Amino acid sequence: MAADLSQIVKAYDVRGVVPDQWDESLAELFGAAFAQVTGAGAIVVGHDMRPSSPGLSRAFARGAAARGVDVTEIGLCSTDQLYYASGAFGLPGAMFTASHNPAKYNGIKMCRAGAAPVGQDTGLTEIRELVEKWLDSSAPEPAQTPGTITQRETLDDYAAYLRSLVDLTSIRTLKVVVDAGNGMGGHTVPTVFDGLPIDLVPMYFELDGTFPNHEANPLDAANIVDLQKRVREEGADIGIAFDGDADRCFVVDGQGDPVSPSAITALVAARELGKNGGRGTVIHNLITSWSVPEVVREHGGTPVRTRVGHSFIKAEMARTGAIFGGEHSAHYYFKEFWNADTGMLAALHVLAALGGQDQPLSRLVAEYDRYVGSGEINSTVDDQKARLAAVKAAYQGVEGLELDELDGLTVSAADWWFNVRPSNTEPLLRLNAEAKDEAAMAKIRDEVLAIIRG
Repeated sequence: MAADLSQIVKAYDVRGVVPDQWDESLAELFGAAFAQVTGAGAIVVGHDMRPSSPGLSRAFARGAAARGVDVTEIGLCSTDQLYYASGAFGLPGAMFTASHNPAKYNGIKMCRAGAAPVGQDTGLTEIRELVEKWLDSSAPEPAQTPGTITQRETLDDYAAYLRSLVDLTSIRTLKVVVDAGNGMGGHTVPTVFDGLPIDLVPMYFELDGTFPNHEANPLDAANIVDLQKRVREEGADIGIAFDGDADRCFVVDGQGDPVSPSAITALVAARELGKNGGRGTVIHNLITSWSVPEVVREHGGTPVRTRVGHSFIKAEMARTGAIFGGEHSAHYYFKEFWNADTGMLAALHVLAALGGQDQPLSRLVAEYDRYVGSGEINSTVDDQKARLAAVKAAYQGVEGLELDELDGLTVSAADWWFNVRPSNTEPLLRLNAEAKDEAAMAKIRDEVLAIIRG
């Protein structure tokens, strides 16, 4: 096909509409390029429940095998299950998913052995260049001896490994509503939760890549309405929503109220530091709540602030030897999980914390949720640089304010902060603000939005 790879090769993965932007013939070339760039003798490949995923995944496997690489197909899996396989087997891996995107999309998340990320600066650019070369000229030369393609089941081992990291055997019985959004949580949750003191209420566990009930993106408030209602109806202790490839989890309390991912980051950080004798580094991106570094310090740890994006988090995890990392987007990273993100392990930590004491979740997380946040507010702008410069000009030189440009512009005062970042893919500026009370947050939020929107 006449593909425009600039449209589908993103900063961290491959993603586009099937078959308009890419198809199985292109997936085969990506498999061959992945084999060459990693130099691996063997790889592992998995896929989600989208209608196009099995065919794309198998084509990728064929492309790699033609280059002499032995391929282990683990079939239907969550993204963190693929990371588990990459870490446990010591093999590079490829996961076919478009996460929370609509059904017509698909993509590839790639990693090196031990779940180390493959992004623009760590191999993805070279993979793209090879595929472009082969599209323009001839196909890659096959190896003299092609590799094998075999199948292996990993779900039970993945579940057992996660349960070995968090002890839930002695918690009180919890009533837990899980909304899988017709995504891969419907595949992994029954096995991970099997035998635990959990009264599971499943929602939308049927694997269906057309997402008939709602988008599998729990960060959009519209997509957790069903979960909130069911938690209240059931009198449940907690509700958990997973995104399409089940690498992110979002939590609601017993009243159905959303729990901030920053509060979850702080809670899990406290548990990981406790397990590590009150020592260790915890990574957080610059738009997580002030609560996160405060809680980390209170529990003896060292907080390290990074740019937004999993490649930055994972790089800092590796550089600092961090024990845990969290993002506002409900991605949670664990040293014990090869520095990779796993929503399921974060969910198990929350369940262990909740079930290990008698308070409701709303009371438990209150100590980790100390400020009022705006959430992420997107504004379409004609000129990102000009609008960002206007915001900077408004606050630069003002007494009592600190400005930094680690990622976009962050302005901090004694009782509030905000960050404005440009989108890499759309003409948007993203605003996040936080303050010690609702009035202060609303004031700074509206002030900055007025500048952004001119």
